[in-house]
Amino acid sequence: MEEQATRGFFEFVFDGILALFVNLGLGFWHILQAILNPSAWLDWSNKESLLRFVYYGGSKELLFVFLDLVIVITVIGFFHRPLLWALVRGLEKINNTVGRVAAWAGLLMVLQQIMVVFLQSIFRLGEINIAPFGTGFTQSVGWFSESLKFENALVVSLCVSYAFIQGSHVRVDLVYAGVSHRVKRMIDMFGALFFMLPVAMLTWMYAWFFLWRHLITPKVSASDALDRMLMKSRIVKWNVETVSFSANGFNGYFLFKILILAFLTLVILQAIAFFYRSYLEMIEGEESAGKYLDKDTLGAGEEAFEGTH
Repeated sequence: MEEQATRGFFEFVFDGILALFVNLGLGFWHILQAILNPSAWLDWSNKESLLRFVYYGGSKELLFVFLDLVIVITVIGFFHRPLLWALVRGLEKINNTVGRVAAWAGLLMVLQQIMVVFLQSIFRLGEINIAPFGTGFTQSVGWFSESLKFENALVVSLCVSYAFIQGSHVRVDLVYAGVSHRVKRMIDMFGALFFMLPVAMLTWMYAWFFLWRHLITPKVSASDALDRMLMKSRIVKWNVETVSFSANGFNGYFLFKILILAFLTLVILQAIAFFYRSYLEMIEGEESAGKYLDKDTLGAGEEAFEGTH
């Protein structure tokens, strides 16, 4: 019995390793097919193409395409470090730029809340008409009040990776501060590779279908096979979610689902950048810590408060 269990375990491991390499190899095939046949998944006037896009957007095939690209770039970068530094700077630039722009939604929230309170509580207006360039935009006061949730979601979802780069995220430090530079970078690499990336990618696969369940009907699921999904193409139609919590409230709640995917995209990009940065700083030594890091500054004499805003 013990010998059979051992043999079964090794067969299971062998099958898993074989499946991994087979799927990695198929990833390159799927990249080639996607490039050579863009209309098969981008021509949304064809309902089958739309459902292929929906299926592959949250599929294991996309996962292995992503892994193939990362592996190739990483292997090249191991022999040509400037490539990795360029990727680090580029990915961090994307997250910094998106975060710095999205942070202005916080100011918009404050101004909008003041406007809602004054117009609703003092002037007793039921609607607000905004027409700065002659073209009017009219919505109920309730719509503007509920849209504050969306602006708050903009800050939360699009500024997470930006806050990570700036060192403004919450840390729970048990051993990190007392270890050497090299060990710190190894901990960072492990965290990016085994925590940030897997959680973000797994969440993406479910958030993707969560979005599309509120955009088209009949509803799609992460458990649907491609053949089953293509069978639905004959009856599929757009059904964008416009339900609000009140009669005249904010009616763009599908945008929250899009923000989930935007949040996950930025986290995945930052996990890759953080892994590469940690590797490069480990290889190049302590003098490379923070190299090319674009951090905000509060000005001379305020260094003690930086990273806490």
